[in-house]
Amino acid sequence: MRVRFGVLGPVGVWDGTGAPIDVKGPKHRAVLARLVAARGRVVPVDRLVDDIWTEPPAGAVSALRTFVAALRRALEPDRAPREPARLLVTDGPGYALRTAPDTVDAWRFEQSVTAAATMPARSALDSLDQALGWWRGPAYAGFDEEPWARPERSRLEQLRLQAIEARAEARLALGRAGEAVPELDAHVAEHPWREEAWRLLALALYRTDRQGEALTVLARARGLLLDQLGIDPGPRLRRLEVDILRQTEQEETGGPATRTAERVWADATAAYDRAVSSGTRARLESTVGLLRTLAVTGAGGLEAAREQRFATIAAAEQLGDPELTARVIGGYDVPSIWTRSDDPEQATRIVAAAERALTALRPGSSDAIRARLLATIGLESRGTAGTRAPDAAREAERIARRLGDPTLLAFALNGVFMQTFHRTGLAPERDEIGAELVTLATGHGLATYELLGHLVRLQARCALGDFAGADGHAAAVDRIARRHERPLAGVFTAWYRALRLAATGASPEVAEEAYGDAASRLAGAGMPGVERGLLPLALLCLRVWQGRPARFADRTDWGPYAPWARPLLLLARDRRAEAVAALHRVPDPPRDLLAEALWCLTGQAAIMLDEPAVMARAAAALAPAADELAGAGSGMLTAGPVREHLDRLDTVLGRAGGTATDTGAPRRTRGRTGARRA
Repeated sequence: MRVRFGVLGPVGVWDGTGAPIDVKGPKHRAVLARLVAARGRVVPVDRLVDDIWTEPPAGAVSALRTFVAALRRALEPDRAPREPARLLVTDGPGYALRTAPDTVDAWRFEQSVTAAATMPARSALDSLDQALGWWRGPAYAGFDEEPWARPERSRLEQLRLQAIEARAEARLALGRAGEAVPELDAHVAEHPWREEAWRLLALALYRTDRQGEALTVLARARGLLLDQLGIDPGPRLRRLEVDILRQTEQEETGGPATRTAERVWADATAAYDRAVSSGTRARLESTVGLLRTLAVTGAGGLEAAREQRFATIAAAEQLGDPELTARVIGGYDVPSIWTRSDDPEQATRIVAAAERALTALRPGSSDAIRARLLATIGLESRGTAGTRAPDAAREAERIARRLGDPTLLAFALNGVFMQTFHRTGLAPERDEIGAELVTLATGHGLATYELLGHLVRLQARCALGDFAGADGHAAAVDRIARRHERPLAGVFTAWYRALRLAATGASPEVAEEAYGDAASRLAGAGMPGVERGLLPLALLCLRVWQGRPARFADRTDWGPYAPWARPLLLLARDRRAEAVAALHRVPDPPRDLLAEALWCLTGQAAIMLDEPAVMARAAAALAPAADELAGAGSGMLTAGPVREHLDRLDTVLGRAGGTATDTGAPRRTRGRTGARRA
């Protein structure tokens, strides 16, 4: 049964049919509301007691346990006796509500509002309409004065106001200004200090040919701000007033200039439809250019581009022109930073098509076309074994350098980057690739590759423990992303900042909360190869590093990382024999950004299970990365210094101070992690 929780109004619970679930009295409801407000984090028992009672009575802890037991029976009526709870779980010193993000209206609301920011106006309007419809009253109604509820109530209310304004902006962008006016009028009356609301109302009035009313609204806003707060209106309000007075078409977001741009787009596409027949080679090549642009516009665009990419390649192959097929395949030079494909099956098909095109190219075909096919093979074969992909990437690089083509070289270097994971400890090599990408892209105006270069260097500097250097690259990523409207880049910098907190001594609660916030940015971002299983893996790595139990809810989705997590999870439940069997089934990690972290998890499980052969494998694999932070090369998570893991392995294996040479891998000279600087 899928249980749904509601806090956008009075606290409520419903079963899979939509029928309300009786959660007993006000204290039961308070416990549930407090755990929802914790957003999946553990609330210690003593904290819960203090939050539920102003003056806790004698026996408060026992009463709390009674409330929890009653809630569990209500939420999971079919749960067998002694079977562990799946929703309201005991975790360490307290309790947590472990439920999918889409089952809590507040969590779902936040995800929808965040996702709408990167959607086209039509989709954003539909999403925001639906999300605002989930509100049934003030958030956490009935707990208005509770200190634990105030921050969450305030945060959700601010998010609701932002959503109302974003919905109005979407209506304006769609030419539906008249629909926006009534809601905005009520909005500014209720929240007169929100400058953005005044701006949108004035703009909506202006768009409906009510110029005088628009100027009156701006005058009211100016007077209110000056008289009541003693401040001048912000630059956007002032600029709109000037623009209206001049009757210009220069309003920045969704203004008349945008309408002009929309007309230009409509006219140009209509002319293209008339001039270029459907099914022609020109159309296919144009489609690739459109998909390339679409892929960097946000979650919806990235998913749409991925869905259409192979269809475009297949259509080109049907025309029987190898050079056209090669241009269609190689024209999709969208920079990639993550080493796990979002669609491995499609990636395999693209590599096969590129190989077919290479074989079919006639003698004398363009070297640049050939290099683009080779770079595509290097890029799309990320994480695979064998020599073909790295050889193809290096050959593409050699051709690009010989031709002196900066765009082609940037594309080839992206492929080379994807093939620098054949062993651990290669962060310095990737740092050099990132540095060249930044220099190359800056000098030739290649914004997307400049962004890629800074992300590569952010990852590398993280791995080397150079957070000052990584901070600079994160700031550059955010700056370039804002300037060139690349919203997905912010997902990676949000995760980096969570990693930084975790690696620089933040408390476990703060670090895990930061990871959870970063994960919310990933939800719906259109990058399943990054998203699936990443949050629990980040938390597991942190807990293993800090020596805390690996206790997680049964239904946690570990995605592709399940084999490396399973032995530790089984150990946390005292299922030692099963853990040993699971450890023996653990494969070598894929050749990617998380290899060091996964080897550290394997090594820790082997230590706990006293499995010397597995310990030796892990030590040998980790030895080249002795001076790095495990997993930090991802820019997303870390399991701590690799050297600490190696020292534990050496100690248990009885060769402290020696080498991890069971397979001949060299150990680096011992030194301080992170001594390198960019």
